[in-house]
Amino acid sequence: MAVQQLLEDNDLTVGSLLRPGQRLAVGGALTPQQAPEPAAAQPPAAQRPDPERAVGRTFLGRTYDDPVVDSANRHHAELAARPAPSREQVRAMVHETAERMGVDPALALAHAYQESGFDHRSVSPADAVGTMQVIPSAGEWASGMVGRELDLLDPQDNITAGVAIIRQLGRSAPSRDVAIAAYYQGLHGVQKYGMYKDTKQYVRAVKDHARDFAR
Repeated sequence: MAVQQLLEDNDLTVGSLLRPGQRLAVGGALTPQQAPEPAAAQPPAAQRPDPERAVGRTFLGRTYDDPVVDSANRHHAELAARPAPSREQVRAMVHETAERMGVDPALALAHAYQESGFDHRSVSPADAVGTMQVIPSAGEWASGMVGRELDLLDPQDNITAGVAIIRQLGRSAPSRDVAIAAYYQGLHGVQKYGMYKDTKQYVRAVKDHARDFAR
């Protein structure tokens, strides 16, 4: 076919710009212009699924904000990269630390067991870490009480923080039950709102564990 005829059949001129994928009439029939296949499109980064997180966003019906969950996942990764004591070693450390700090060892063991099952690598969506499941702000509070900066990812420091908090709550709360509840819900929260349903369950569990550890 002559070039001029091709131009006339497609209402084109010599200066016309042909686009990739444009169809041309050849002898009255349309045929696709030969062009390389486009590369497969990648979805925008925001639409791509994120890698599965080791620590999720929800716990007992509560959903936590991204910064908290992101911090929890960073702490989870750091704990996974560090050596950790066995559960038996953790139990002995909790008992010794409680005795040294003037806290009932059975109560400290009960909190530790209920919080983590003596697993120092435990991390919750609330960014509570370690054996005693201490959140960063509570760790700062505990650091002030013991007079030095505590590393919540360190097994002994984590236990020290938790036992210091148990000791202080025992001094501040009006009853043992409220002190136990405050470790889970916060003393201000218990005093302002009362114990939530899951807090009451926590108190019962800790008291049961404490009786077992006291035997």
